[in-house]
Amino acid sequence: MLGAIIGDIVGSRFKWNNHRSKEFDFLTYRCFPTDDSVMSLAVAQAIMKSKTDCSDLSKNAIECMQAVGRNYPNCGYGGSFHEWIFFDEPKPYNSYESGAAMRVSAVGFAAECLEETKRLSRLVTEISHNHPEEIKGAEATAVAIFFCKVRQ
Repeated sequence: MLGAIIGDIVGSRFKWNNHRSKEFDFLTYRCFPTDDSVMSLAVAQAIMKSKTDCSDLSKNAIECMQAVGRNYPNCGYGGSFHEWIFFDEPKPYNSYESGAAMRVSAVGFAAECLEETKRLSRLVTEISHNHPEEIKGAEATAVAIFFCKVRQ
């Protein structure tokens, strides 16, 4: 998770201005945490407060993502996700951008086996980004993190 958040902050100044060179200052005054860091922390919070079987993870993810996300309304959410954060009863909206994959690092860290990684990834993804390709992208990210953890 720390690597994901550090990478998000370091790369934030390039979010709208691509930089292809590997030569750049690591951190500058123009770096900031984006929506990806904010939602990564919210998903981690949801996992920590969920029951051992994670039967309440989807509900907790919505609550945590909205509670944390509303404190940072201008951190870079896409238009539909920004609305989702502020809806009283948020529903999935068939998004297939990269938002869900950017927030699942805690899933890969918390899961104890490959199947649990996939299940938890789906639970925190489909609450907002329910397009099949988005679900696959988030799952692939969480699985990669899980494998990095178990290979250590």
